[in-house]
Amino acid sequence: MSDAIVIEEVSKRYRLGASAPADTLREAITRFVRARLPGRRPAPEMPSAVARDRREIWALRDVSFSVARGEVVGLIGRNGAGKSTMLKILAHIIEPTSGRARIRGRCASLLEIGTGFHPDLTGRENVYLSGAILGMRRREIDRKFDEIVAFSEIERFLDTPVKHYSSGMYVRLAFAVAAHLETEILLVDEVLAVGDAAFQRKCLGAMSPGANKGRTVLFVSHNMDAIRSRCGQVHCFDRGQLVFSGPAAEGVDYYLKTSDLPAPVTAISLADNPAAQCEGLRLLDITLRNPAHPAVGPCTGDPLSIWLRYRSTRAFASPGFSFAISDMRGIELIRLTTLPISGFPIEGLHPAGAVELFLDELPLVAGPYALSFAFVRVNVAVVFALPNVLQFEVAPSDVYKSGFKPDQSRGRIVVRHHWSHAPEADPI
Repeated sequence: MSDAIVIEEVSKRYRLGASAPADTLREAITRFVRARLPGRRPAPEMPSAVARDRREIWALRDVSFSVARGEVVGLIGRNGAGKSTMLKILAHIIEPTSGRARIRGRCASLLEIGTGFHPDLTGRENVYLSGAILGMRRREIDRKFDEIVAFSEIERFLDTPVKHYSSGMYVRLAFAVAAHLETEILLVDEVLAVGDAAFQRKCLGAMSPGANKGRTVLFVSHNMDAIRSRCGQVHCFDRGQLVFSGPAAEGVDYYLKTSDLPAPVTAISLADNPAAQCEGLRLLDITLRNPAHPAVGPCTGDPLSIWLRYRSTRAFASPGFSFAISDMRGIELIRLTTLPISGFPIEGLHPAGAVELFLDELPLVAGPYALSFAFVRVNVAVVFALPNVLQFEVAPSDVYKSGFKPDQSRGRIVVRHHWSHAPEADPI
């Protein structure tokens, strides 16, 4: 089987604080004038070789691997490991500092929200624009158009400029286009995290080996369960270097065992996080509290309070605050929301307010977990999301009063229950 993707000794270096050269006449004139204004600072001295080294960062260093045609391959690793940089090189968004990356076949990419679509064009127009960029003829796009619209589920908004789309609507259409147009290779980054859960499952299903019609898929995700179930092979990155290549199950186990996971916390400030604000809503912080044992923190069987403070310049009719708890493999265990379907709807937001999610009993065994947040509006996909925003540790507890404290060797969920044992009235 021939290789669809070949990476040969690829490295990518960035210079910290370096500004890009002027690429327009306006920028060139502005730079010329500023350099001659009175009181300007003298030109800085050229840094020494040691100083230059300190201002450089290698996002990738001598990475080599290949992907066979028709394979679904995952790229895993902690944030900043070089996964997204590799996809951008393959998509020809950036060039490598050294080495060579070759793609054999027509390639579509879904790397980040806002890439690939023109904001002033409608959804319909962007479908045809994307197809034209891929070298498809109009009749080819016409043949796939109805499938794209049905998959995206945004037919009502098809003739609306995409700049008015929510992030979830954008991703729906962008993935539908990338998955259904005639491409041999698909590059997908963690952008699917902003979609709702049902659409995420649909997208992951479309990338599974049995459904992607022989398309080669390179998939970046922090969802280890999706990687394990959808990918045949994985490549694990760490600090810009390739540290593991092999079967998906072995790669996920390697990553979880060797990752330098952050220390568990019970509170996080979000006031300075640009990803924690959108459409007039700004999150301030999230705090986990154990009302029964405040000094212990989250504990199996104890109550748990998840406290979120916010500031808002809009009222938002029926806003949806959503919290999800996952284990370290990315398997979602709990998801709770304030949308009307939950039975606990919120009518609107205050200029300054707080939302509390209270669990009467935390049903998780001892071990590390990750908390994710999403803000949702009724009949609209996720407005913005903070996946794995806080990692916390659940302390062990003798929840059954048996002297045994359950841990993750016996599942993840603790269920209050009882047994009975008695002889049958009429033994057979």
